[in-house]
Amino acid sequence: MIADSEGSRPAATRLDVYLVRHGLARSRRQARDLITAGQVLVNGHRLRKSIAIEAGDRVEADHIEPPVLYPNPTLAVEILYQSEKLIAANKPGLMPCHPLRPGEHDTLMNAIAGRFPETARLPPDAEREKSDIEFKPLEGLLVHRLDNGTSGAVMIARTFPALSALRKALHEGGVKRCYTALVEGALTRPLQLRAPIAHHPRNPRRMVVAGTRRESERLRARDALTEIVPVRPLGRFTLVTAIPATGSRHQIRVHLAAAGHPIAGDLLYGGGPVATLDAARFFLHLGELSLAQSLCQANAAIDAQVAIRAPLATDLAATLSALGG
Repeated sequence: MIADSEGSRPAATRLDVYLVRHGLARSRRQARDLITAGQVLVNGHRLRKSIAIEAGDRVEADHIEPPVLYPNPTLAVEILYQSEKLIAANKPGLMPCHPLRPGEHDTLMNAIAGRFPETARLPPDAEREKSDIEFKPLEGLLVHRLDNGTSGAVMIARTFPALSALRKALHEGGVKRCYTALVEGALTRPLQLRAPIAHHPRNPRRMVVAGTRRESERLRARDALTEIVPVRPLGRFTLVTAIPATGSRHQIRVHLAAAGHPIAGDLLYGGGPVATLDAARFFLHLGELSLAQSLCQANAAIDAQVAIRAPLATDLAATLSALGG
């Protein structure tokens, strides 16, 4: 057994959140499993996961070694931007952002940890206590994710305060993201796609647009907004710029599919296969990232000004060339 009873906390913390923040559980799900199994004691008693832990409480749990994000310095990833607080990398298509299980070592974060070891270190308890974000060791200081089939710019913090500030900025719309996508059909005018998005009730791999308020409430959908700007027609496709104002899972893919313009190669959401792309790849690339200047000036944990461009992936450029673009 291990215990933690030191330090003063400015506010009460849920037991399951406390276990994750202090490395006693790898995730909220595992924390809940430990609590349900009676393997966690607070002041000698078994309590519910939602109980609030306060300063002076004694928490005991079966010892679990936190998973390790292994460095992989031999895995090549292009670095787009580097400062004392932030790194931006150009994620290749089909490369996962981070491991899902201990021992995996062929993801973006394994490569980053190989070159920048601080991005994989467990932040101090004092820093995690000041933040509302949930730190997951296998993700390291990854700021945001891209789907495996999406390529482009990904931000990784080099300090935990920078991670907290950048995640908050993403949530509040302080990070502008411009994607390049190839969609099916002719698109001649800009679109504002505003529709709530929820997890599919029967397929965990998919997301869905909630068409009615009742459906949105039943599925606990999140509001989502994506702006689509056509760039040029290419045969039966249209090259577009997609700018999400929110950050729901699969947002651009789901919104475009619901609008009748699925992304080329996105088999999960109705896009047809593309001969020049891998079967698991679709034409979506995060080409530009920028932070609002007011946000940078207001937070010392973030660089003064950040604007990042990620060159189009080779396989996507070859697809455009084959279509005459």
